[in-house]
Amino acid sequence: MTRDMNHLRLVTILVCMTLASCGKAPAPDAGWSRVTAEAFAAELAAGRPPGDRPLMLVDVREPELFAAGHIPGAINLPWPGVKETAAAQLPKDHAIVMICHGGPMGDDVAGRLVAAGFTDVRNLEGGMRAWRGPLMTGLATK
Repeated sequence: MTRDMNHLRLVTILVCMTLASCGKAPAPDAGWSRVTAEAFAAELAAGRPPGDRPLMLVDVREPELFAAGHIPGAINLPWPGVKETAAAQLPKDHAIVMICHGGPMGDDVAGRLVAAGFTDVRNLEGGMRAWRGPLMTGLATK
């Protein structure tokens, strides 16, 4: 009986550790960073300074969530397909800002883009859950 209880405890601990790690975003790697919703809203309101790279907003949420409300100017490249296609679909000479529900999916794609040679990649910290700026509705895809 004790052996079974120890096994059950071990399994319980492993399951709890696995669940605790789910949804946690990895730390930014060299080549990409996170931007807060407040800072990004201020940046959008101020406009891009002359000479800056063109800005591309990439929303990786499901099409129905994107259609219900997204940051103006964003395109929708839904998860999980974007993980495999983003590097081929997005221009390397643009500043890329990833947007998702809460951050982790954008972190994942940001890391993949940097690994593919992109040099100006950010992820919206907190994703759309943190966004309080203007929204558009409807579909717009690349």
